[in-house]
Amino acid sequence: METSIFYFDTKHAVEVHDWIIDNSGGLHGYREIGFLDSTLEHIQNNDYYPSFEEKLKHLVYAVNKFHPFTDGNKRSSLVLGAYFLQLNGYGYCVNRFVQEMEEIVVWLAEGKITDTLLLEIIHSIIQEDEFSESLKLKIIESVSH
Repeated sequence: METSIFYFDTKHAVEVHDWIIDNSGGLHGYREIGFLDSTLEHIQNNDYYPSFEEKLKHLVYAVNKFHPFTDGNKRSSLVLGAYFLQLNGYGYCVNRFVQEMEEIVVWLAEGKITDTLLLEIIHSIIQEDEFSESLKLKIIESVSH
């Protein structure tokens, strides 16, 4: 039996982003909202993103790197990722996701974390109690360069 995945729309994502800006500062506005529309549509395509983890990885990556908003893209990628987890029954790992990903989204924006490594990190957050030693080393290696 296939598990249903629940999604949210651009209107909700924009409301979340605006709440983030209102509560933590920054500039309101949208740089390229079409990138957000495209991302939220693409993650629903099982041919491109067959697993929940791949969908979540693309959501976080795209909001972070494609800059749909004028400001707050890293924060929005983190919060929208946490919301996507919660929406789909992964509430048990939302706190860990937020804690672990706080630095990761900064390193992702700086180009130190690849999308492949991001997927490994997300997999670990969802499936494991803590990062394996090999994953910790990959992260250290990536951010040291």
